Amino acid sequence: MIRVLIADDHPVVRQGLRTFLDLQDDITVVGEAGDGARAVELVERLAPDVLLLDLKMPVLDGLGALERLTGGTTRVVVLTSVSEPGDVGPAMRAGAAGFLYKDVAPDALVQAVRTVHGGQVLLAPEAAEAMLSGESSPAGPDAPVPLTDREREVLRLIAAGRSNKEIARALTVAEKTVKTHVSNVLMKLGVQDRTQAALYAVRHGLA
Repeated sequence: MIRVLIADDHPVVRQGLRTFLDLQDDITVVGEAGDGARAVELVERLAPDVLLLDLKMPVLDGLGALERLTGGTTRVVVLTSVSEPGDVGPAMRAGAAGFLYKDVAPDALVQAVRTVHGGQVLLAPEAAEAMLSGESSPAGPDAPVPLTDREREVLRLIAAGRSNKEIARALTVAEKTVKTHVSNVLMKLGVQDRTQAALYAVRHGLA
């Protein structure tokens, strides 16, 4: 069962999210917070698997809450109605595992909760575009990176949000082999994590 905490300053939004999520067989809402400080408090007390976090909240905003939540096991999905491109990068660097907008389809939101809980990173297309337009590629826009054909395949699958286990299944290789390929890809691209690798792939038409 995926335990979810909802943090949003609008009671109607919280109620709507709770009602829909509680209909899912594998998801249960364990609490609600109306501001960022309360969200941090409840995460520490309830240890939910996933936190749905609005950015614009009183007392402590979503970014401030994210910065206080580092080191825990709760996966955070930013769910906001504000489409400020400059919000995406700071939120992801502060530890968010996903960034979605409130116009997301309910079924897509449920799938996002499951995806992030499974250890993957998820960005709404607009959020990914905001990061790409706001941040230069670590290797530089025109710098060729000498990836092998297999490493390019792995990078494409990373960009598609696949886990190591799913990549291993798709390529019919051992998961340990995939881990080696992923490490090599990150090293060659000069990036720190799978999210940055995925953004590189999108920027360079490799996804």
